[in-house]
Amino acid sequence: MRYGERLEDIVEAAVARGDAPGVVAAVSQGDQTFVATAGVQTVGGPPMRPDTLFRISSVTKPVTAAVVLSLVDEGLLGLNEPVDGLLPELAGRRVLRRPDGPLTDTVDAERPVTTRDLLTFTWGLGMQGAMFMAPEPWPIVAAAAKRELGVFGPPSPDTTPEPGTWMARLGELPLLAQPGERWLYSAGSQVLGVLAARAAGAPFEDVMRERVLDPLGMRDTAFYATDTGRLATAYEKLTVTDPPDGQWSRPPRFPDGAGGLVSTAADLVAFGRMLLRGGDPVLRKGTAAEMTRDQLTAEQKARVWPGFSFLEDRGWGYGVSVLGDGRYTWEGGFGTAWTNVPDRDLTVVVLTQRAADETGLPAVCEEVLGAATGPGG
Repeated sequence: MRYGERLEDIVEAAVARGDAPGVVAAVSQGDQTFVATAGVQTVGGPPMRPDTLFRISSVTKPVTAAVVLSLVDEGLLGLNEPVDGLLPELAGRRVLRRPDGPLTDTVDAERPVTTRDLLTFTWGLGMQGAMFMAPEPWPIVAAAAKRELGVFGPPSPDTTPEPGTWMARLGELPLLAQPGERWLYSAGSQVLGVLAARAAGAPFEDVMRERVLDPLGMRDTAFYATDTGRLATAYEKLTVTDPPDGQWSRPPRFPDGAGGLVSTAADLVAFGRMLLRGGDPVLRKGTAAEMTRDQLTAEQKARVWPGFSFLEDRGWGYGVSVLGDGRYTWEGGFGTAWTNVPDRDLTVVVLTQRAADETGLPAVCEEVLGAATGPGG
């Protein structure tokens, strides 16, 4: 891999032009991994380190999917079976006639929710663009906020209730769409965390540790930072949104499978390499292949509500976005990105803690990926 000599220049230039206060990037190919750091963990603070911890937000989703699929491999969950047995709160669902309508104007769900529905975000509840542009909160958005569910926004470890209470409150709400009808972002991964815990008979954080993190040596990945001296400060532009002693400095009541993890570049490389080698030792080879291929039907894509136009040129697997050229990837709203490029045997990780804004993630995320996959990579 000839790329290593250029990585440091890219991240240093990104910090110099103000992309983010600090960056850690890693490129792994075959048995070679190159890591570069630039900038600081917090403005005026210590320098970035290869083992700096980042809130990876939505990059949590692929890890959660792998946990659930390992339970499917073992026969503790059925991919196409209803989840009502383990999640009775989701039995007998009602569905809104209109997504912005009153909570009482509903029809019966046409079928139960399955594990596959949750993995593909087609189970009937989640984010769509119009809800964020409405002059007044939709009734279901207001009801979810009142219950502190965090299903229509970023993770909030300090306010989200423990899993039993969370599921009970979620069960009070109708769905936005019929199960299997259309793709709606994010909330499926939160439910998957509860489902995995109940299927395995242990807290989700322990199930994740046993089934994914420990087998891959991902020692720094968890739902909070035990060493806050290594946790980078989170920013929106240059406004602090979470300091090292903030929401991710203590165990959360709800281990959020959609966006709750902190991790490092090395740990995310380890996760990516697992998928590139076919899932060993976490997943069966066929399961890893299914996780990383497009699972959405043409009908489901055609029904995606406005606000998630990226599905026009890509698909969705189990917890990952799948591109037409075979790459699979996902990004975190706090400024993190992870991508596997199978035909190049390549894993690329870029970690900042500057949140995405109206222009998207910090430009360095795409620059590192582009350089790694370009002719000189």
